[in-house]
Amino acid sequence: MLHNHLRLRHLRCFLETARLGSLTAAGDALHVSQPAASKTLRELEEILGVRLFDRSGRKLVLTPAGRVYQTHAGAALADLERAQNLVLSPPPERPRLSVGVLPTAATGLVPRAALAFRETRPDVLLDVMTGPNWLLLSLLREGQLDLVVGRMPPAGHTEGLGFRRLYWERVVPVVRAGHPLLGRDWDYGDLARHPLMLPPAGALIAGSVRTWLHSVGLTDPQPAYENVSLAFGREVVIRSDTVWFISEGVVRPEIEAGALVILPIRNELLGGPVGISLRDGDEPRPEAQALIAALEAAAA
Repeated sequence: MLHNHLRLRHLRCFLETARLGSLTAAGDALHVSQPAASKTLRELEEILGVRLFDRSGRKLVLTPAGRVYQTHAGAALADLERAQNLVLSPPPERPRLSVGVLPTAATGLVPRAALAFRETRPDVLLDVMTGPNWLLLSLLREGQLDLVVGRMPPAGHTEGLGFRRLYWERVVPVVRAGHPLLGRDWDYGDLARHPLMLPPAGALIAGSVRTWLHSVGLTDPQPAYENVSLAFGREVVIRSDTVWFISEGVVRPEIEAGALVILPIRNELLGGPVGISLRDGDEPRPEAQALIAALEAAAA
């Protein structure tokens, strides 16, 4: 707890004396006499019960306790001045645009659009949140997000929402370079001989992946992993013979870099539209309209 007798004049006098090394110079800087500055400094030392300066030489030198006090007292005074300035002259409120992003759009589409959006609207803070589909759409309905970018919500989950399609995206099986299934003839039954990484039940692509597997004879696939995270999936696939079914947009940078390879299949049942989900009946704010235009340009 602060001492009842501690005042800002004590801190200012101490900090100026520490900076200038002289009571006379500190008094001049504070527009007080040297005796007044000396008295203020003595009061501070009496309040703290320690010597803050070594007075044995011509120039005042901080003691170890004085150096500690200078560090924290200086920071405290700077914070008080900053608080005063913010109250007296508050900065103009910066427009904020809150966007939910599903994994399929987080590695390519949205970063490109965000950079283009920044060029046209540098005044806007773009607040990007990633997460599962159900959470982002719930936050969109509640008004905590302005829009969500990703796959079209499934039937039965679109109440109160509208969807603007940007493009169609495939779901693909990806493997490491040199995987045993690459470069030779194989049939779909061979997939069961390798660890499978499938989207979890809550993922938008989960149903279409399992429907496709069923259509090629894998009626009860037993995945080794359920995941749509790039960070985890990339490492597991690169270090093993795992086959990962995932939206192409999630892994596109890894495919382009050669770290992952698409396993060729017939995928008539795999894929779906990627676009923008908005609240029905709400006219997007100008900031949101600018981002939507950037997303459409990036998708094109």
